[in-house]
Amino acid sequence: MKSKALAILAALALSSCAPASPEPVAVPVAEAAPATPAFEPLEIVTARGPVHFDVAVADDEAERQQGLMFRTILDEHEGMLFDFHAVQPVAFWMKNTLIPLDMIFIGGDGVVVNIAENTQPYSLDPVPSAGPVLAVLEIGGGLSAEMGIRPGDRVLHRIFPRG
Repeated sequence: MKSKALAILAALALSSCAPASPEPVAVPVAEAAPATPAFEPLEIVTARGPVHFDVAVADDEAERQQGLMFRTILDEHEGMLFDFHAVQPVAFWMKNTLIPLDMIFIGGDGVVVNIAENTQPYSLDPVPSAGPVLAVLEIGGGLSAEMGIRPGDRVLHRIFPRG
């Protein structure tokens, strides 16, 4: 009887340590990321000449929130263009982003406003635009300096007016 009572007390003690609700289940990266994004051409006109990228366009809230999270690699001429549909100040963070990125903030006229180079993976610190922008292009960390991309360069893509 005494051992049965101890067993019941032990079971109650252990059950009180369990969380009230189950922990969220982690979704494997392969299930969280889209299988094959559609790419579009994007060109940046630099002082050294044009630089070409194939970009996936994140043009709705869900795509902008997912961004490049959980990606383990990004090809040299690959990126993601975040289209906000309106010119406004924006800020990004690197939560769940596994690789360093360069963030190229682009005004409504297609001109680069500022660049945040080699942003820190996993950081929750805001990375803001230096002014109102229409879009942000994310590319591999360090590529903007390597390719000569600077504020004032022109970005050519369907979301920007030709100028």
